[in-house]
Amino acid sequence: MKSFKALLVASYGRHYLARSIDDQEGIDHQALYQVTSRGKQHLGAVGDILEVQETGPEQAVIETITTRKNLLYRSDAYKSKSIASNVDQILIVLATEPGFSPDLLGRAVIAAETADIIPRIILNKCDLPDKLPAARKMLEPYIAMGYPVHEMSVKHDPASVAALAEHVYGKVSVLVGQSGMGKSTLLNALIPNAAAQTQEHSKKLDSGKHTTTACRYYDLPSRPGNDSGFNGALIDSPGFQEFGLAHLSESELQHAFIEFRPLLGQCKFHNCSHGDEPGCVIRAEVESGNISAQRVELFRQLRHESHNADAIQARLK
Repeated sequence: MKSFKALLVASYGRHYLARSIDDQEGIDHQALYQVTSRGKQHLGAVGDILEVQETGPEQAVIETITTRKNLLYRSDAYKSKSIASNVDQILIVLATEPGFSPDLLGRAVIAAETADIIPRIILNKCDLPDKLPAARKMLEPYIAMGYPVHEMSVKHDPASVAALAEHVYGKVSVLVGQSGMGKSTLLNALIPNAAAQTQEHSKKLDSGKHTTTACRYYDLPSRPGNDSGFNGALIDSPGFQEFGLAHLSESELQHAFIEFRPLLGQCKFHNCSHGDEPGCVIRAEVESGNISAQRVELFRQLRHESHNADAIQARLK
C-alpha cells in the first residue's frame, strides 16, 4: 500500500475526507479518500496537510499531520473543536437582519489575533436601510481599530461580491458566523459549483443527515491571468452560537486585544482585571472614549472563562 500527501477537505467528527496532493504514479489526484485517524494524536482539521497510507480503494489512515501554520479552534473547560488550519484570513459573516451577536464577533476577532490570522468582517444584507444604522453602530469599535469591514448585499449587489473576491483570491479563507447571516449564500456566490462539491463530500462521508455540521474546503474557480496554479480556497464551517476561548491564557488574551497592547504593563497592579482596580489605564481610556467599554467587558468575560477552565482542569487531574 502506498503512502502519499493529502489535503484534508472535509470533516465530520472523526470522519475525514482527503484529496491527494501527491503526483506519484498510481495515486488518483482527483479522488476523495475516506481517511481515519490512529487515535487522538492524529485529530485532523480541514486545511491540514497529511501524510497518509492507503489501506484500500479510496481509503487511507493518517500517519502524520504536517506542522500547521496555524489552527483556528474553539474550546470550553472540557473540550475543544477544531475549525480550520493553515488559513490566511477569517471572514466573519454578520448581517443587518437577523441581528448579530457582538459577543460572537469579538470572540472570532480574538481567536484570529491569537492564531495570527487576518480578520475580515462581512456585513451582509445592507440593502435593508432601516436596519443598517444599528449594525454600523455595533461595528464602530472595530472600524476605529482598523479592522476591514465589507458592507454587502450578497443576493442583490453582485458588485459587492466582486469587490470582496479581490481580497479572497490567492488566499485560504475560513467562513464563520451564526446561522442565518447568509454564509452559504456568500459561499455559493464566490464558488458557483460549491453545491456540487458539497454533494460529492456528503456522498463520500455517507452521513448526509449530519453534513450541515461538517467543515469543508472549497477550491475557488480559476480566473483569467492567474498562472500560479493556486486560485485560493474557502473553508466553510457550521453556523454556531457560541465561540469559547477557554484555552487562551490571560497573557494571550491581553495581547489579542490590539487596543490594549500599547498600554500593557502600565496599570498600577500587574494582574489588573481592568475592572474597579485603582490606577487602571485601560479603564481611564474607556472613560476618555478611546477604548470601547464593550470590548473591556468581553476581555473580563474571557478572563473569567479562562480562570474557570483552569480550575476545572486542576480538579479533574
